[in-house]
Amino acid sequence: MKVMKSTVMLLIFLLVGISHAQDWANMEQFKGENAKVGLPGPNEDRVVFMGNSITIGWLNTMPEFFEGKPYINRGISGQTTPQMLLRFRQDVIALQPKVVVILAGTNDIAGNTGPSTLEMIADNIKSMSDLAVAHGIKVVISSVLPAFDYPWKPGLEPSKKIVILNKMLKAYAEVNGHVYLDYFSEMADERNGLPKKYAHDEVHPTKLGYQVMAPLAEAAIVKALSN
Repeated sequence: MKVMKSTVMLLIFLLVGISHAQDWANMEQFKGENAKVGLPGPNEDRVVFMGNSITIGWLNTMPEFFEGKPYINRGISGQTTPQMLLRFRQDVIALQPKVVVILAGTNDIAGNTGPSTLEMIADNIKSMSDLAVAHGIKVVISSVLPAFDYPWKPGLEPSKKIVILNKMLKAYAEVNGHVYLDYFSEMADERNGLPKKYAHDEVHPTKLGYQVMAPLAEAAIVKALSN
C-alpha cells in the first residue's frame, strides 16, 4: 500500500513538472493581452519593450513612463534570452510595432535556465534583432544593466561578464545599424555595479534608477524611428 501511494505521488509530481515545462517560455503570460491590444493605428508609433524583471519593473515602479504612450511592456521576471526568443513572434512581431526595445542577458549570466556563454546570449539577442528586421521593425539593443553580484545566486562575478557582453552588443548594433541604448555607462559605479540609490538589491531599479533610464530610452526610440 505504501509503495502504491509513493508511486502515485511520484506520478503526480512528474505530471505537474511536465505541465510547467510545456510553457517553458511562458507563452501564456501575454496571450490574452495581445489579443486585446490588436493592431496599431495608421499613425501609431508603437513600441514594444521586450525583457525580464527590469522591463516589467517599469510598470510597478514608474508606471507613468508608459501612460499615454503607444508603448507595450512585454517583460517577464526571471526570463533568459532563449525564452524571449521563443515568444518573440507572439509578443513582439504579431503586435506590429515600429520599434522593439530589447533588454536581456543578465538572467542568462545568472544561469536562471542553465549555463550560457556570452556568445550564446549575444546570439539570441542577434536572432531577435534579425527577426525584427525581417518584419520591418526597428531595433534598439539595450546594454545589460550593471550588477556586481546577484542576491539569488552570489559569487558569479557578473560585473566582468556584463562589461564584455555589452561590448559585443554595442559592436553588433553599430555594424547592423541598430540603436545601442547605453544604460550601463550612466548607472555603473566604481565596481561596475549598480549603486543602491539606483537599486536597493543592486539589480532591480528603484524609481530613481528608472528616472535615469527613461530619457535614455526615449532618446533611443526617437533615434530608431528616425532611422
